[in-house]
Amino acid sequence: MSTPLRLGIAGLGTVGAGVIKIVQRHARLLEERGGRPVSISAVSARSRGKDRGVRLDDYAWEDDASVLAVRDDIDVFVELIGGEDGPALAATRAAIAAGKDVITANKAMMALHGQDLAEAAEKAGCVIRFEAAVAGGIPVVKALTEGLAGNEVTRVMGVMNGTCNYILTRMESAGLPYAEVFDEARKLGYLEADPTLDVGGIDAGHKLALLASIAFGTKVDFDAIEIEGIERVTIEDIEHAADMGYKVKLLGVAQMTGRGLEQRMSPCLVPDTSPLGQLENAMNMAVLEGDSVGQIVLRGAGAGEGPTASAVMSDVIDLSRGTRVSTFGRPAAGLIQAKPAGASAPAPYYLRMSLLDRPGALAKVATVLGEAGISIDRMRQYRHAASDAPVLIVTHKTARDALARALEGFAATGVVVGEPVALRIEDV
Repeated sequence: MSTPLRLGIAGLGTVGAGVIKIVQRHARLLEERGGRPVSISAVSARSRGKDRGVRLDDYAWEDDASVLAVRDDIDVFVELIGGEDGPALAATRAAIAAGKDVITANKAMMALHGQDLAEAAEKAGCVIRFEAAVAGGIPVVKALTEGLAGNEVTRVMGVMNGTCNYILTRMESAGLPYAEVFDEARKLGYLEADPTLDVGGIDAGHKLALLASIAFGTKVDFDAIEIEGIERVTIEDIEHAADMGYKVKLLGVAQMTGRGLEQRMSPCLVPDTSPLGQLENAMNMAVLEGDSVGQIVLRGAGAGEGPTASAVMSDVIDLSRGTRVSTFGRPAAGLIQAKPAGASAPAPYYLRMSLLDRPGALAKVATVLGEAGISIDRMRQYRHAASDAPVLIVTHKTARDALARALEGFAATGVVVGEPVALRIEDV
């Protein structure tokens, strides 16, 4: 009989329990697919007595994840604690120092410390796998590191936070305001303990940083991502977008340009007939573009016990088979420090603003746009009862700096009430 691949699992929350269920339920299948048995030697969590819905009697228990990480009877340290540093980072570093391979679902830790961890793992002869850290059950990391390894990747984009997609699609389908759907999502348990990680785009930004590193051979640089959340998107924006054949999505985009690496996470409009436009509820989607393959689309559940545990187990099977791929698809020491670049490609924009209900107000706005070199594709004014009128403008393709000049110019007109909302219309 082949020697088992022995796991030590730190973190017994939803995902950790899900991993144990798969190992217990599919022992024979895992052995057939991986070429050797998969076993669990020990586990660790904050509370030993909590009922997690799985049998733990057969496994040794460690109160300290860092102690678990260096046990002699584990080959792979499975980090499912979470958090960008603290016990998760300490235990991961301990595992690498002890020569253990690491599997993690920790997007924040990998986005902020991935380069250092990858270099340390390579020096120690270890492997770090993190399929579960990006897009839950969607095998997007494997797609980039293996399936598309023969391509020069030209663009990576996608919807990478199911909570935000749920909020936006629920607002549209039910005609509810953002605040009401946000509270609904909180009650359903969709939001992180700190909700800004979700609705502020930070969670999705961590994932985009990891995919960009793999796609373009660059060091992970989360701080270089331009991030804007969905907090300012209103039900009116969603309804206006629908009138024009668009959907509002929190969209991540990464692409290498002549000016540097562009990474942005922000609300955008996408055609409602596109795969991204048709993505509903708490689902994720990754769109990958390569010079040989063209465009491929991966869609699936981005979170939850089953999908995320499934991604963890895909990494387990790879290690069981002896498949050893560099953390970001190529040697960490060879990853370049990319120059950050803002969005440079011209694009049409959706503008929503409120104007004082007085003669010549629209003319002043049009003049500001014209002086910035921006032409108007469509403009609508909606019925109103207050002293200011809601106005919607869709521009022709324009450069980002021209838009910035126009937004700055609106403030000087004396007719624009509050701060306009500007959403890029993405070509997908």
